[in-house]
This record gives sequence, structure tokens and C-alpha cells, in this order.
Amino acid sequence: MDQINQSSVTEFLLLGLSESPEQQPLLFGIFLALYLVTILGNLLIILAIGSDPHLHTPMYFFLANLSLADASFSSTTVPKMLVNIQTHSQTISYGGCLAQMHLFMTFGALDDFLLGVMAYDRYVAICRPLHYSTLMSPLVCMLLLAACWVLTNLAALLHTLLMARLSFCADNTIHHFFCDVVPLLQLSCSDTSINQVALFIVCSMILTGPLSLIILSYTRIISSILRVPSASGRQKAFSTCGSHLTVVFLFYGTAVGVYLCPPSSHSGGEDRLAAVFYTVVTPMLNPFIYSLRNKDMKVALSRLLGIHTLSSQGLLS
Repeated sequence: MDQINQSSVTEFLLLGLSESPEQQPLLFGIFLALYLVTILGNLLIILAIGSDPHLHTPMYFFLANLSLADASFSSTTVPKMLVNIQTHSQTISYGGCLAQMHLFMTFGALDDFLLGVMAYDRYVAICRPLHYSTLMSPLVCMLLLAACWVLTNLAALLHTLLMARLSFCADNTIHHFFCDVVPLLQLSCSDTSINQVALFIVCSMILTGPLSLIILSYTRIISSILRVPSASGRQKAFSTCGSHLTVVFLFYGTAVGVYLCPPSSHSGGEDRLAAVFYTVVTPMLNPFIYSLRNKDMKVALSRLLGIHTLSSQGLLS
């Protein structure tokens, strides 16, 4: 047994959300619909921002990248689950499992970093408006985006390499609907202490770093808004931040509890329910949150879809 390594496991079994055959058609229909809405919604956001010159600003630049990350985030898990349900197969190859875990962590962390950068953008726009064009120049925006991509890929690569060194001997059944770090650690017959320490440290940095930036930015933003003399001015300032804050609460509400708790404290059912929320529901809701609460996005979407009559009559305002 000591000589058995990860090469002895060529595939894993993903149990999914339910083991009941009667529930599989219902799950397939629900998640197919959610996935299609997610892809369509985020694609519309990207196309609307790209086609409207009025939205070629740092805020919407990062929003378009957030939509791309959301669509990619869901695409790492949901299509494989749908294929498994449709083909009545629960298997995923060893390499495919590690690749799915890597992409999942990359796009999940990218979401997190982009939310932090967007909070900083709102802070500069509201608290330092005279320096906005300099502090958020196109070059600075590109550098911030590149830093987000590099840091998230490095973090995901670290966990992938640490996972690849582990041995999986007998049990290859993952009690989840995708290859996440925690369920895989629970299957390993190797010493996972290094992985657990790395998972806690890296996830703490990934989650609490951007979250600290968000809290600090909004503390300064709220303090600055409260000093605005007119009620209409305060309302306008708050309206530019409301959508972003809503998305922040949705994202962190489920992710923090899953990845900052020790693996031994996790319940499979609770983890799967939380994972459904932040991998499927939140990426689907984000386009609606930004489009329904943002007048500029409504106008851009109406132009993209050719709904000129509605926008001209003020029905979308």
C-alpha cells in the first residue's frame, strides 16, 4: 500500500447533488436553465459595455471582466454535471479533476479580486474625483487586471501542485458535484497537513485581502458621502455603489464559511448547497443586479437589443 500513489487512481466518481435517479431529470432541467441564463446574462453585459462608448470607463471595464469571470466560473462545473446526468455517468478523469479544480479556484479567486478592485475604483471616483483620470488611467486598469490574473493563477497552481503529490488509494468517490479542494483532501490516504495549512493561508489571503480593501474603501466612501450637503447628491453617490455592495454580500456570504473552516468541520450536504449558491446562483444574479440598478446599463442593453422605443419613452428608466 505504501507504494500505491496517485497513478493508481485514474478517475473519480462525482456523486452530484442527489443520488436518487428520479431527481436527475429535474436537476438537469433546473441547472441547464440556470446555466443558460448565466451565460446569456453575462454575455449581454459584456456586449453592451463593449458596444457603448459611454461605458468605456474603468468601472464598466472591470464589470465586463467580472461578467467574463462569472461565466467562466459556472462553466468549470455546471457543464460537466449536466453531461454526467445526461449520460448516467459519474466519472471524471484524474487529470480532468485536477484541471477542473484549478480553473474553479482561478475564476473564483478572480471574482474576489475584481470585487476588491471595483471597490477601490468607486473609492477613487467618489473620494478623489480630481485625480480619477490619473489614478485609474487605462494603463493602471490593465496593470490591475493583469495582477488579478497572475495572483489568482499562482494561487490555483500552488494548490494543484500540492494536490498532485498526494496519494489516492482506494475510495475515489467525491461527495460533491465537482472537484473541489476540500472533498479531494478528504479522499487522500496521504498526509494532507501541508495542503490544509496552505489552503487556509492562501484562502485567508485571497478572501480577506480583497474584503479588507472593500471594507476600507466603503468606510471612506460612506464618510465622504455623508458630508455631501444635498440629499440628491448623497442618493446619486450611494446608487453607484449599491449594485457592487449587493454582489459583495452574495459572494462572501457563502464563500467565507466554506474555505476558512477546517476540512474536518465540513458537512457534505451543507457544502454542496453553499457551492450551488456561489457557483451557479450568484454568477446568474450578478448581471440582473447590475442592469436593473444601473440606468446606464439599461440604456446600453436596450440599444444592444434594439429596444429603442422603450428607452425613448422612458419605460426603462
